[in-house]
Amino acid sequence: MTDEARTILVTGATGGIGTAVCHQLAARDETKLKTLSNELTGVGHVWLQLDMTNDQSIRQFGEELAARRITLDGVVLMPPQAHSTNDPMPGADAWRALFQNCFIGPLEVLKAAIDRMNPEPVNGRRAKIVIISGISSAQVLGHYATSNVLRCAWIGEAKTLAFALGARGIHVNTLSLGGTLSPWYREGIEKRADAAGITFDQRLAEETANVPLGKYGEPAEVAVAVEGLLSHFSDHMTGLNIMHDGGFTRSY
Repeated sequence: MTDEARTILVTGATGGIGTAVCHQLAARDETKLKTLSNELTGVGHVWLQLDMTNDQSIRQFGEELAARRITLDGVVLMPPQAHSTNDPMPGADAWRALFQNCFIGPLEVLKAAIDRMNPEPVNGRRAKIVIISGISSAQVLGHYATSNVLRCAWIGEAKTLAFALGARGIHVNTLSLGGTLSPWYREGIEKRADAAGITFDQRLAEETANVPLGKYGEPAEVAVAVEGLLSHFSDHMTGLNIMHDGGFTRSY
């Protein structure tokens, strides 16, 4: 997506969070938003197909970025998420698939994107990377047994990249989400409400009783936070894992 002279890559752009991010970044050009499902050429919003779990797709994606001579000023990386599970020790094959699909593949996408960055910090042009994660990166959650591990891997990688790329003017920060009312998350609440024989609002109130702000986040709120991390707001910020959870996380 292009905002004035800045070009931002948003992965997972058709998902609940990704769509909100795209709307926020392109808010000054509503006519272009109507072409969300179409691939455009030239200046504007360009949509490229990518399967982060498929090596060939990732290679083709990197080649397409180079062929189009796209120079990126920022990346919003939303790696595929592991399904919730209470099993802390899945089999070796399950772990291999999880790391390939949720870490190694997305990291290859990020590497391809970094290759297309050309920041000039002395001239005030910096590149920003925002990795979308979850609060189990900071606080263990029993029903996210495998995600606890994968998200910590991303935190380690983000911190490592922040140190490695800082001198080039490339910033790497992580935004870790708590409960967020994306379409699929709303559907889950509705199902739990139906099973309990109560209304959606009653179930939502029960689930957010332990959140200091008393609510879950909205995709639009996530988008505003992402926009800030891509902006001059973060010019002296890198290597951070920022909680977007209404105060739920208890760790310092």
